Amino acid sequence: MSTTTLESPAKADAVGTNRWYLSAAPIARALVHLCVPMAAAMIVGSVYNVINAGFIGSLHDTALLAAITFGTPLLGLVMAIGSVFGVGGSTLISRLLGAAEREPAKAGEIKHVSSFALWGAVLAGAVFGGAGLLLLHPLVSVLGADAAAGPATTSYITVMLAFVPVLAAAFCLEQLVRAEGAARQAMIGLIVSTVGSLVFDVLFILVLHWGVAGAALSTGLANLVSVIYFAVWMWRHSEHLSLAPRWFTLSPAVLKPVFGVGVGELLQSAFMIVTSLVLNRLAVAYGDGPLAAMGVAVRLAQVPEFLVMGVTIGVLPLLAYSYGKGDRSRLTAALRGSAITVGAIVLVFATTMLVFREQVVAAFLPDRSVLAIGVTILIAQLAAMIVNGFRGLITSLFQATGRSAPAITMSMAQGVLFIPIVLLGNLWFGLTGIIWALTVTEGIVFLVGVAMWLASRGAIDRGLAEGNPDRAERLLEQAEA
Repeated sequence: MSTTTLESPAKADAVGTNRWYLSAAPIARALVHLCVPMAAAMIVGSVYNVINAGFIGSLHDTALLAAITFGTPLLGLVMAIGSVFGVGGSTLISRLLGAAEREPAKAGEIKHVSSFALWGAVLAGAVFGGAGLLLLHPLVSVLGADAAAGPATTSYITVMLAFVPVLAAAFCLEQLVRAEGAARQAMIGLIVSTVGSLVFDVLFILVLHWGVAGAALSTGLANLVSVIYFAVWMWRHSEHLSLAPRWFTLSPAVLKPVFGVGVGELLQSAFMIVTSLVLNRLAVAYGDGPLAAMGVAVRLAQVPEFLVMGVTIGVLPLLAYSYGKGDRSRLTAALRGSAITVGAIVLVFATTMLVFREQVVAAFLPDRSVLAIGVTILIAQLAAMIVNGFRGLITSLFQATGRSAPAITMSMAQGVLFIPIVLLGNLWFGLTGIIWALTVTEGIVFLVGVAMWLASRGAIDRGLAEGNPDRAERLLEQAEA
């Protein structure tokens, strides 16, 4: 389908597609369409995380809050499984949609990509969940739970492991829906999951008093609801996506680009898990109070951080589509507009959170001694969020253009640098060094990302030329001259 056929949102809706926003809409309007729903859904999710912590906190047992903190690395790994297939598959789908403007036959490959992504995520999730249940007690020990938080942590991750295939599928499907530019539908799916979690939380935690096991069950069932929503929407409305197993393929043309981008996501998540494990191991020596404060402060910092992520993740389909189409000017404009948006969010929301930091933290941590620690952690998290937003935008560019090596390098740099930084921070500055280690690491990784972006501009430009025959011819003429 050429851009000339995508003349208005109304016409795009009439043919059941959101491609007008990816291909021809003004950049500001495209960013609003793609990023605002994503940011809204993520902020609703972050608010839910805070409310969920409030539900657990209402039980007045710091061991329960600590159990959720110990279980965070596991949830991160589950998301990593989904992201290997979801992010890798969605970026390939968006590039194929862009390339289909020149070669319509490219659109026919999308069914294979979407089917492989979903069923690959489900199968990988089933293997991981089953292995985790078989190695449950060693896993709890590896997560760092002490004797006080051990039973609650065991209950929490047992239920989470049982739902790993569902959680991985939900994350993957949300990415696939956004690949076509259907940001509003992705937002609805995430909000449906959040609302379901709140309803289930009230039932399982406040009414049935199932504690952290109820919180995990709530998360699993809510994600099952979102899986059903995404699957039904794709079946009824998607022009190109298909989840039918008959389209599943192990073709190198699908596996190589999906895993090329997805492995970077997996490594980043894996290093984040190592980061959380090391943090838990070091912080537990200071008692459950600092660990609980860390869990609450991290959730509070996610409010502005998820807004930023809404932009950096929301713009990914637009970047990939523009690259596949060979549209350099649109790719550059999308990068510039999203960078300005990230800067504005950081300035407004991070400043507001800093001004009211004590009042916000006090709402969840009434203990004055723990409150001071929570405020310090919140400040460190907000500082990390400032550079992390722009680092995420650089990563999205690498993913959109299929440049797996720079994305993997950034992921490895974060993990490799954090461990010595946090160990030295703990040795030299104690708990304060632990709290600020991630902020220092994020700053260094951001600088590494900038350097690689500058080094990759030539390769990205050549890739754009391959997607645009007219531009390729001009570059060849320039080279001959």
